[in-house]
Amino acid sequence: MSAVTTFLSSPEAVGVWSLDTEQSSIRFENGTMWGALKVRGAFTDFSGSGEIKDAKTVSGRIDIKAASIDTGLGTRDHDLRRSNFFDTDHYPDITIVVKSGEPAGGDAARLNADLTVKGITGPLPLKVDITPLGDGGVRLTTETTVTRKQFAVEGNFLGMVGNKTKLKASVVFRKV
Repeated sequence: MSAVTTFLSSPEAVGVWSLDTEQSSIRFENGTMWGALKVRGAFTDFSGSGEIKDAKTVSGRIDIKAASIDTGLGTRDHDLRRSNFFDTDHYPDITIVVKSGEPAGGDAARLNADLTVKGITGPLPLKVDITPLGDGGVRLTTETTVTRKQFAVEGNFLGMVGNKTKLKASVVFRKV
């Protein structure tokens, strides 16, 4: 039996879990200047929770405040908040909803999730590495690529901004 299956099947894992924002990060990178440079950044305001009912029944949600985008350059961050990118005045939240999951061997799991950006929802299958922490928490680490135009994040001055965005998350959950 895999480490993930053992963890998910344990009575200690069953229950509601809360996202520990102090030990978590949600980051991204996107090619710009026709792929010559990478813009890297993070979302700094997010919250979430999850529930484990048994080894095959997991669910969860992460809510990200789109306006918390931080690339380290204020003018770029302001532009990313505008209507041609995230339109944070009309769509303040980005959400990830996990509907189910299953062990993927070793310390990994596959999560069946949806991503919603600017009111548009699309599938976001995730493979996550699961690391139990010594203090009772659990770290989930994942990396995936999304097509930003699928979610109407279309700003692209002179064709300089690539359509693929790499998302990286390292999130810690603690049992409530």
